[in-house]
Amino acid sequence: MSYEPPTPPASLPTEIVNTLNESDPERLRDVASYAEALAEHKEREARLEESAGQDEVEERPNDLPDDVPAKATITIKEINDNRYYYWQWRDGEKIRSKYKGPVNPDE
Repeated sequence: MSYEPPTPPASLPTEIVNTLNESDPERLRDVASYAEALAEHKEREARLEESAGQDEVEERPNDLPDDVPAKATITIKEINDNRYYYWQWRDGEKIRSKYKGPVNPDE
């Protein structure tokens, strides 16, 4: 191990370098441990967000209109003895619906 102090990465802000240079070895080890754990946490969060976005795209039905969220489900409503499909989803405290088409009695 060299007797010269290490050179800080150029990407570190001066304030952080100065704070680290003024810290004792125990605090530096605590900072290193925390920084490593925080980096792993942020990487995991980024992977989860990325995979959640991919799941949303994959689960979105092909016939789902752009203005209907992916979490919508299909519901059948009967109006005047006729049955119709509707997309239905919760929007805060309200239930929203959008017409999809008539129910085919042959299905």
